[in-house]
Amino acid sequence: MTAAVPIPIRSAFVLGSTSEVAKAICQELGRRGCQRFHLVARNGEANQQLAAELQQRFGAAVSTETTDLLADAALEPARRPEVGEFDLYLITAGSLGDAELARSDAAEALRILAANVGGLIPWLTAIATPERLAKPGRLWVFSSVAADRGRPSNYHYGAAKAALTALCEGLLLRSHGKPFAVRIIKAGFMATPMTVGKAPPALCASPESVARDLLRRPNKRGIEYLPWWWSPLMRLIRLLPASIASKL
Repeated sequence: MTAAVPIPIRSAFVLGSTSEVAKAICQELGRRGCQRFHLVARNGEANQQLAAELQQRFGAAVSTETTDLLADAALEPARRPEVGEFDLYLITAGSLGDAELARSDAAEALRILAANVGGLIPWLTAIATPERLAKPGRLWVFSSVAADRGRPSNYHYGAAKAALTALCEGLLLRSHGKPFAVRIIKAGFMATPMTVGKAPPALCASPESVARDLLRRPNKRGIEYLPWWWSPLMRLIRLLPASIASKL
């Protein structure tokens, strides 16, 4: 039987806190009684705005930190980010990058990999210690449905998310039977500035609806698709012949 996570979410560490989905999750957490946040993002000004909102609306104690995942990807093994002790570790950081440029520019391809997996490894390593896995807690990591099949339009991004998914699935299995719950979210398109013009509006979920879905079952662990209907859709896409998949 899988170990339960009995603790409520009263504190949250958020990497990628200025993403639209992270902001929506933080606001939903605040409404549900979360009283302490540590927000980590590249955009310091936007991060301070979110911190002020959480303080004013919910009376939460909020600390902030600025980081650059491209620099984090180059960290020496002996250097480890400080992640403190929190009920929830939420990772939503990532970037689509310039898919067209990455086809001919290896530097851009490496930036996409660093922003979506390489730069997260020091943080995940600092979070997933044996001591922490032995205690109740949660790690929620946002991956993408792009991890499920390579597409000619964004295969560098898809490769990075596939690597992140495999890494976190290893953490999921490593924590099996322990009180620390690892949750991998394969998100589809969301109605955010990052996806404007890249997806039909009918396929885009709002960050607020994703936040509500996640927090309806805050103790869930495993791999899930959000919204749920991406699961059968991606099963179909994985079965497409190359003559059709090559046009995606």
